[in-house]
Amino acid sequence: MSDPLDKATSKAPATLGEGCLSRYDPEDMSPEDGTEFPGAAELWEQLQDKSDDKGDDA
Repeated sequence: MSDPLDKATSKAPATLGEGCLSRYDPEDMSPEDGTEFPGAAELWEQLQDKSDDKGDDA
């Protein structure tokens, strides 16, 4: 029987390190890996503002 993972449409990039130090190898990654998130900075600011507001109530 053949390996069912051979039929996968995508594969993770190679990794460096082991265990909790494991990370993707930047040299194995390309622009196709990852995602575009142009609103990330604005979302982060909104979330930080909300968490600051909750801290004032305590």
